[in-house]
Amino acid sequence: MSVLSALRELNHEQRHTVLASFLGWTLDAFDYFIYTFVVVAIANEFHVDRTRVTLGIFLTLAARPIGAFLLGRLADRFGRRPVLMVDVILFSLFELATAFSPSITVLLVMRFLFGVAMGGEWGIGASLVMESIPPKSRGLVSGLLQSGYPCGFFLGALVNWLLVDHIGWRGLFVVGALPALLVLYIRRKVPESPGWQASQGKLSLWKAMRGQWKLAIYLMCLMAAFNMFSHGSQDMYHTFEEVSLHLPTGSSAAFVLVALLNLGALVGGIYFGAWSEKIGRRRAMIIAALLAIPVIPLWTYGGSLLWLGVGAFLIQVMVQGAWGVVPTHLNELSPDGVRGTLPGFAYQMGNLLAAGTATAQSWLASRDGLNLPLVMSLWIAAVAVLLALLVWLGPEARGVGLGRPGS
Repeated sequence: MSVLSALRELNHEQRHTVLASFLGWTLDAFDYFIYTFVVVAIANEFHVDRTRVTLGIFLTLAARPIGAFLLGRLADRFGRRPVLMVDVILFSLFELATAFSPSITVLLVMRFLFGVAMGGEWGIGASLVMESIPPKSRGLVSGLLQSGYPCGFFLGALVNWLLVDHIGWRGLFVVGALPALLVLYIRRKVPESPGWQASQGKLSLWKAMRGQWKLAIYLMCLMAAFNMFSHGSQDMYHTFEEVSLHLPTGSSAAFVLVALLNLGALVGGIYFGAWSEKIGRRRAMIIAALLAIPVIPLWTYGGSLLWLGVGAFLIQVMVQGAWGVVPTHLNELSPDGVRGTLPGFAYQMGNLLAAGTATAQSWLASRDGLNLPLVMSLWIAAVAVLLALLVWLGPEARGVGLGRPGS
C-alpha cells in the first residue's frame, strides 16, 4: 500500500488528524534539533566546554517523562485534542524563552522546561491518530507519523544552514517559536478521537493499569534501547561534522549530509512501518535494527563526502525504519484507559534512561585512544543488538481494536 493510496482511504477528518499530528511531531523535533546544531556556538559564547552544553540535551530528554505523564493523564481525562493544543503552545513558548537566556544556567533551565512540554506531544498525537484511523492503515501511518521526527531534523538543518550566519544561534530559537501557529489548524480542522469519546476517560490510572505493570516496565526498557539507537546516531552528528570532518556549521557540505541522513529516515520510517502490516511489528523492527550494523563503516568512515552521504542515508533508513513501527506498536499494546499516557510515558521514560547518550559519547570520545567516529560506531552496533533482542522477547498486538467496537 502506497502512502497516497493509504491516505485516500481515510476520510476528510482523519486526514486532518494525521496531518496535524505529523506536523506537531515535526515542529517539536525541529525545536529540539536546533539546539544540537548550535552546541559549539553556545559553548563559545558562554565560555564553557561542549560537554557542559550537551547537558541541555540531557535535561530536555530527562524532563520529557514528566510532560508525558502529566499531559498524558490530562489527555486521558479531558480529551486528546484540547491538551494537544495546550502542549504545542507550551513547547513553543519555552523555545522562544531559550533565545533570551542570559547565562548557561538559565539556558539549561529553559531546555528542561521545553523538555516537559515536548514530552507530551508524541504520546497524545499518536493516540489521537491511532484511535481515529482504520486498523489496516496503522502501520503505514505509524511510519509517516514517526517520519515527522527526521523531517523536523531536516528543517532544523535547513534553517541553520540558511540563517545561522545572519541571525545567530539565538535567532534560531526565535524562529523555533513558530509552531504555536499549528494550534489554529488543530482548533479548526481536527476532531476529538472517537476512541477517547467512547471511553471518556472513565477509568482511573490504577484500574486501567491493573495487570499491566510488567508490560509498562518492558515498554520503558524497549524505548530506552530505541532512544539510545536514535539519539546515538543523531545528536552528535553535527558535532561529528564539525570536529571530525572539519565541516563548519552552516556549510553546504554539512547541510547535504544532514539532508541525506533525514531523507533516509523518511524513507525507512514509511517503508518499514508499511511493511509491518505484512510481516508483523516485531519482525520489521528486528530486521531494521540488525541491518544498521553493516552500514556503520560507511556512516562514520566513508572516506569521501559521497560515501559518507550514502552511509548517512542508509543508517537512518534502518534506525528510523525500526522507529517507524513504534507509534502503532505501543498504541496497540496499551489499554484503552491509559492510551494517552502509557505510550508517551514509556517513550519518554526510555528517553530519560537514554538521556545521557550525547554526553556519554562526548565524554568517551575525549578519552585517550578513542575518538567520536569510533565511539558512535561502537555505540550503534551494541544498541542495535540489544534492541533486536528486546523486541524479540516482547509481545505484539497487530490490528487490535483501539477504544471502539469493531475498530
